[in-house]
Amino acid sequence: MIVINMKNQSLTTKSSVRLKTIIALAVATSLTTSLAHAQTSAANESNQISANTAQDTVVNQSTKSSFEDAWSFVDLYDNEQGDYLKLSGRLQLDSTWVDSEQGDYNDTLWRRFRFGFKGKYGEFNVALEADINLNDSLGDSYNRLTDANIGWSLDKDTELKFLKQSTGFTLDGKTSSKKLLTPQRNNLTNNLWFTSEYFTGVSVKSKLADDWSYKTGIFSSDGSDEISISEASYFAMFSTSKKLAKNKLWDKGEVSLDYVYNDTHEDGNTRDFSQVISTSSKFKQNDWGLQSDISWGKGDLGQSDLFGVVVMPTYQQNEKIQWVARYTYLSSSEDNGVRLGRYDSKVVDEYGQSSVDGERGDKYQEVYAGVNWFINDHKLKLQAGLQYAKMDDNANDGGAYDGWSFTVAMRSYW
Repeated sequence: MIVINMKNQSLTTKSSVRLKTIIALAVATSLTTSLAHAQTSAANESNQISANTAQDTVVNQSTKSSFEDAWSFVDLYDNEQGDYLKLSGRLQLDSTWVDSEQGDYNDTLWRRFRFGFKGKYGEFNVALEADINLNDSLGDSYNRLTDANIGWSLDKDTELKFLKQSTGFTLDGKTSSKKLLTPQRNNLTNNLWFTSEYFTGVSVKSKLADDWSYKTGIFSSDGSDEISISEASYFAMFSTSKKLAKNKLWDKGEVSLDYVYNDTHEDGNTRDFSQVISTSSKFKQNDWGLQSDISWGKGDLGQSDLFGVVVMPTYQQNEKIQWVARYTYLSSSEDNGVRLGRYDSKVVDEYGQSSVDGERGDKYQEVYAGVNWFINDHKLKLQAGLQYAKMDDNANDGGAYDGWSFTVAMRSYW
């Protein structure tokens, strides 16, 4: 049995809540101050350059470089051999309003705060990062370890990784929360993907000839907050992708296939699907993009089979502004096989509408439209989106939902 426990004793005073929030705001303020300083420096430079086209280009490049310099605080050590030690983390804030036939809900909360280190020494990479809940009191704010792993680069294209790591599959499931194009992952991913994301195991990923790549691994389904392989069972994952050559239809294209075999267990920290198959794609032509996901899961332990489709077109208006739309469809083979999304489920739960865990139905549809403002690419961005979602509940046991929601979000990472 391998277990590392880092839980602290509970402290529930109001002062600790304030202190915790101050810490988060200090991180955000540090980023903002650095950006302001960077912008001022760039502006000073621009005042010294005459306003002709060539020199304006120099100013724009200088401004972009200064934004990047604002994130240099994370660099603790590096050398000529490429070894380094850096701070790592992310800070995310949500403000959401829900208006539905079943009731209303609104909240402003810290969505994620993670902090840790990552480094490289020779052929080895290390990562250690903790997930902290800034909405709880200081003593209760530690949630779990996320990344806690060692990677070994066997060659320039192949890495073997041990211990706790991300196990992403489906379109949004294998996209880091740092780089999502919408505030929340789509509801197909929310239903099929193992939303705990980080599990203890071993994996290998590699690039192959002709722009093929793969990742495969085996992991404990143990739900421990730290590193553990002592309980529950296991699951295995295989993913492969192919980058497509440029042609008349797209400048960039990629197709992927994910397969998961899950030895389901009542104590496991996975969704109750014994198998999941997901095919996803990403295409880009000039300023237009299109992403899609078609997935299926074989239910177990009372969960019915599930099928889902996601289509997400994008338009890049300029370097800073991106428009995003999304359509999601989910259907289960039996009653109560589909879960509502993150904030939609809050309404059903708050008003006591559902008699089953997870606010379930059997058919779900969602339409989303939003905009992303990339202040410093994905390192600092603001997102806003309007969503309409509808859930059918054939069992008529409280899982039906019909409503609108609007979310404004801040996303930052370092």
